[in-house]
Amino acid sequence: MNIVPVITLDGPGGVGKGTLGRLLAHDLGWHLLDSGAIYRALALAAQRAGLDADNEAALSGLARTLPLGFRGVADETHVLLEGEVVDAEIRTPEVSALTSRIAAIPAVRAALLQRQRDFRRAPGLVADGRDMGTVVFPDAPLKVFLTASAEERGKRRLNQLMEQGISASLATVVAEIAERDARDQQRSVAPLRPAPDAKILDTSEQSVSDTYRVLQSWVRSAFQEN
Repeated sequence: MNIVPVITLDGPGGVGKGTLGRLLAHDLGWHLLDSGAIYRALALAAQRAGLDADNEAALSGLARTLPLGFRGVADETHVLLEGEVVDAEIRTPEVSALTSRIAAIPAVRAALLQRQRDFRRAPGLVADGRDMGTVVFPDAPLKVFLTASAEERGKRRLNQLMEQGISASLATVVAEIAERDARDQQRSVAPLRPAPDAKILDTSEQSVSDTYRVLQSWVRSAFQEN
């Protein structure tokens, strides 16, 4: 049994996993795994290579050899693809859409599983994703599943796009979120769902600070801080 502790933060896009994960990893002094960034980097690499989302053999092969790296610390980590910082490139709407399709391929998920588990190093790991508590780290002492309404998540995503200079309508963004949710929840391997022992936290009506206080209380309880 691996004795290095893990806290998993799962849930759909736009619920605050990334922000909360960075805060928690920083405050605990633990490592951070943004599993979504791995899949996004793979989607970007596939896009650059001209690979079709239906080419499962080529995509799984690319996943096994993906020249991916991370630089920085938990609260400011940069994603590198072949040594190039691609933080902005992996967040475009096109890459996001491709990521969702690629992430549904069983062979791709299998190829990336060990790479994600390798992030588990002392003193501990905060893992942010969609199947961290159900598949990647099922023995994590604390599993959290974050939720929020599609409307609220759409507003958050629209603000992010506007900050990047990308124009979009709220209705379009909400529809894209609903489509991705359905795809993630219905895929045959590692569908988006809470682990049986996960704590559920709805962030729709809560500020980041309020949500973080709840999360901190769960961390103290799980790890019996004195």
